[in-house]
Amino acid sequence: MQQNFSSILTVFFATVILFSFSQCKNKKDDVGSPNAKPKGLKAQGYLVKPQVFDEDIDASGSLLANEEVDIHPEINGRITSILFQEGTFVKKGQTLVMLYDNDIIATIKKLEAQKALQEKLAQRQKDLLAIGGVSRQDYDATETQISSLAADIEFQQAQLRKTKIVAPFDGKIGIRQVSVGAIISPTSVIASLQQLNPLKIDFSVPDRYAKALIIGKIVQFKSDEDTNRLNGKIIAVEPAADATTRTIKVRAVVPNPSNRLTAGTFAHVHINNERINNALMIPTQSVIPTSRDKKVAVVKNGKILMTTVQLGARTVDKVLVTEGLTSGDTIVTTGMMQVKPDLDVQITKLIN
Repeated sequence: MQQNFSSILTVFFATVILFSFSQCKNKKDDVGSPNAKPKGLKAQGYLVKPQVFDEDIDASGSLLANEEVDIHPEINGRITSILFQEGTFVKKGQTLVMLYDNDIIATIKKLEAQKALQEKLAQRQKDLLAIGGVSRQDYDATETQISSLAADIEFQQAQLRKTKIVAPFDGKIGIRQVSVGAIISPTSVIASLQQLNPLKIDFSVPDRYAKALIIGKIVQFKSDEDTNRLNGKIIAVEPAADATTRTIKVRAVVPNPSNRLTAGTFAHVHINNERINNALMIPTQSVIPTSRDKKVAVVKNGKILMTTVQLGARTVDKVLVTEGLTSGDTIVTTGMMQVKPDLDVQITKLIN
């Protein structure tokens, strides 16, 4: 009886071992078989269809003074008076600083006296020349001396005008960098002067919008100081795009009569562009960037088809497709890390 029980146990364990070996072999064959199918993907989809889209242009820019200059003297000199108040508005031609000018005035008086003497001599020589009492050469030398003295006087008068430093245009003057009694030279900065009405806005836009950049076109902008949308007008456009950034620099002018805007602040620029009635917009998360181009996963007959697309303007959550898709296409919007060509896909939710 005991011998029969041992035989039964032996047969039982042999059967278990053979069954386990068979199961392992089947799993190994399933994994390594060339006919094994990859696991499918369940994802959400988006139905591409035409819609109305205003392809407006948004850019970042800076508000700049219409005119800006550092005030320098043209000659060396000592400051005798400062005639402006820091941080105030000045008019074109208004005297800002006076330099010591007594030496120049004295030089002019000396030259004028010498010129008057030579003119009297020239008059006497002219009378003598008529009767042969003086040579033509002596008379011409005196006339030349008079012309030379007149030129010296004009030079000194120009130097005298340079001792009075005036505002080159209307604007707001900044903090002065000098004091009365200081000896200054043409490299010395007295103060900065900015013309704040109007202001300029410099910004850059992608070169694909070149045709929309028309001189005189109205642009809208907001600044950090004033969140209201204000208007400006394009006055200049660079003739060529930047080769590195592929953008075009644009300049607009902005009225600032109340001086509520400050030069140097940030500006959000908006330009109304054309309206597209049959735009194909897709969610931005459905775009897969590669080293060469942009792709989307299109669903065709239950499988993934990786399609190259050309993109245009963007909104907060969508991007315009200019090439690569047609109306009625279904694209994958989730599980983007798992998508690959010919992968089986099941759309669990379709958004349109």
